[in-house]
Amino acid sequence: MALARARRESAFNYWPGFVDALSTLVLSIVFLLSVFLVVQFFLSQEVTGKDKALEELNAKIAQLSEALSLEKLGKLTLDDQVASLKAGLTSAVAERDRVKGLYEGLANAGNSAEGRATELNKALESEKQVSTRALAQIEVLNQQISALRRQLAALEEALDASEKRDKESQTRIADLGQRLNVALAQRVQELSRYRSEFFGRLRAILGNRPDIRVVGDRFVFQSEVFFDTGQATLLPEGKSELDKVASALTDLDKQIPSEIAWVLRVDGHTDVRPINNNPLFKSNWELSSARAISVVQYLISLGVPAQRLVAAGFAEFQPLDPANTEDAYRRNRRIELKLTER
Repeated sequence: MALARARRESAFNYWPGFVDALSTLVLSIVFLLSVFLVVQFFLSQEVTGKDKALEELNAKIAQLSEALSLEKLGKLTLDDQVASLKAGLTSAVAERDRVKGLYEGLANAGNSAEGRATELNKALESEKQVSTRALAQIEVLNQQISALRRQLAALEEALDASEKRDKESQTRIADLGQRLNVALAQRVQELSRYRSEFFGRLRAILGNRPDIRVVGDRFVFQSEVFFDTGQATLLPEGKSELDKVASALTDLDKQIPSEIAWVLRVDGHTDVRPINNNPLFKSNWELSSARAISVVQYLISLGVPAQRLVAAGFAEFQPLDPANTEDAYRRNRRIELKLTER
């Protein structure tokens, strides 16, 4: 009986130690689980905060992209910067995914919670730096957009001013055009008046000769008055008639104001028959032009200003009478004087 009591007392002595060891183990496990839960809670908060920050960053980037699409100047540079910013955002997203992977790995390995928490803090710090750089780039882009908008405003203002000046110039041009038309009309009226006076005086001087007549606004002299057939040398009778014309032109030049650009055009015409065996002239063009030049040169020798004279040859291509008769040929061989504008 004493031996049994001793065995029971010896068995009861081991139990408190076992209980203490078990309690210590349970407390350790509870402590580790507590640490794990606390770390898990803080990691969850950090990840959730970073998700929100990334969402806000995405929203800002979307707004910035929409604003940049409205800008016409500097588009290529801004696109490059937006691409760079998107690359930074991609890096941030990749870093966030890496952090989430760390978080999931921490859930599977509670015994390494402290080491992974340190690594997670480093990752979060890196993500903060990436976010800070992204925000700095966004600020730079905002400043560039503001500068572009100011430039656009300045360009629009300059364009408005240019359009206003253009309208004013068009108004002035239209006004000058009207005034010029009025002035030209007045000059034409004045020249018409002097032409009438000149023709009236020539009629009085030249008399009613059948070989000198008025056709419209021109005095028409038959070529026989001035030249022999096929020749361009003035005859004495022709010079006598041109003396009268030169006298009238000299008086007219004194009367017409200098600002009226008038000229006396001398036109030479031949009949339709070609020139044959003439050593001086090979065609009616040369003959008609030479005759007009002879008249002009003689008028200049009489004192008519050279700048008031024009010589032109028309050959047979401006006939007064298209018939193929001797009378028609005679009428078409002529010298015409026309007072006109230069």
